[in-house]
Amino acid sequence: MKNILIPTDFSENSWNSITYALSFFKKVKCNFHLLHVSPYQEVIGSDSFFESKDQVVEKVTRNDKEQMQLLLKRIQKLPLNTKHRFFTVNEHIFFVDTIRKQVEEKNIDFIVMGTKGASGLKEKTIGSNTGDVITKVKCPVLVIPEKAKYSNINEIAFPTDYNIFYRNRILNTITEVLNLNHAALRVLHISKREQELTDLQKKNKDFLNDYLGESAEHSFHFLSNPNIEQAVQCFVESRNIGMITMVAKNLNFFQRILFQPTVEKISYHISIPFLVLHE
Repeated sequence: MKNILIPTDFSENSWNSITYALSFFKKVKCNFHLLHVSPYQEVIGSDSFFESKDQVVEKVTRNDKEQMQLLLKRIQKLPLNTKHRFFTVNEHIFFVDTIRKQVEEKNIDFIVMGTKGASGLKEKTIGSNTGDVITKVKCPVLVIPEKAKYSNINEIAFPTDYNIFYRNRILNTITEVLNLNHAALRVLHISKREQELTDLQKKNKDFLNDYLGESAEHSFHFLSNPNIEQAVQCFVESRNIGMITMVAKNLNFFQRILFQPTVEKISYHISIPFLVLHE
């Protein structure tokens, strides 16, 4: 049984992440925990001088519960999957603190969050929250861009510079996702120019190859390009890539691929889901 946490702000963007998650985990028994966190300022502040904090909290809570019930009704109109159960949570504390609390209390395996794309990660929306969660919460996060629609995933790209050693926890999650989708892993090394790997890089690449072994179809690829985002875009367009997975610790690749502003002809930010892993 998997425990999946899906934060929602009741927008169409977050609805897209919910429908994607239901399809992605369609073959898996799951508890889906739908979480809404009221913006902290709505709870501590009030437009009315005569309203107490308790009255504000009660009003916000009532509205949140009504919205959550409408969301559940919308989900119930989708094709029934007997492997899926749904639970709702409404909170009023700071967003990242709430996520950490839920991950610990509910033994969460994956967080699924929507985002508006490259620039959306920095906006004061659920996109901003997504950026905080994937950098500050030690739990696998499946990031669903605004234009991502679920289809069978055949290939998953894994950009790496081979400079960090990937622990079993990370590789186990990657293998699990590959097996879930009967997908192949395409390990992508990007460098400004073609040069021989260092001894450390060779060692890490060999370990990755040995670990994947025969348990998962995989291949290794190299692209020479001073612009990492362009290289990823080229790779995505040249292959049947349905998802990109990365390790948050690999800051050089991670920050440039996920957090760079929108660049002309770079579209993977808004169409390809990201699976962000933590040690």
